[in-house]
Amino acid sequence: MNYRPLRVANLIREELGMMIARELEFPGALVTITDIDVNKKLEIAHVRVSVIPSEKAAESLKTLQAARGELQYKLVRKLNIKPMPQLHFSIDHGPENAAAVEKALLSE
Repeated sequence: MNYRPLRVANLIREELGMMIARELEFPGALVTITDIDVNKKLEIAHVRVSVIPSEKAAESLKTLQAARGELQYKLVRKLNIKPMPQLHFSIDHGPENAAAVEKALLSE
């Protein structure tokens, strides 16, 4: 079994999380990385982010997409991984759905 995609995903998660926290601004929102999947050929990294409050999700996703090139460039220089996977951001609604289920269970 090839563990390289998993190791690359963990490296990207660590560095990208710090970059998002330090360099990007999301007014009125908290953005965190929930999961990163890197394909076997190390071509694409699907980055799922959680946004609180969820009303700011679309705006936060646009900010991440706009900064994608710069973030990827900094990751290449910092991690020195070849090939560096292309970053693709999407919103993870899992934490939001879990909170809704928990609230429904507690109200019964």
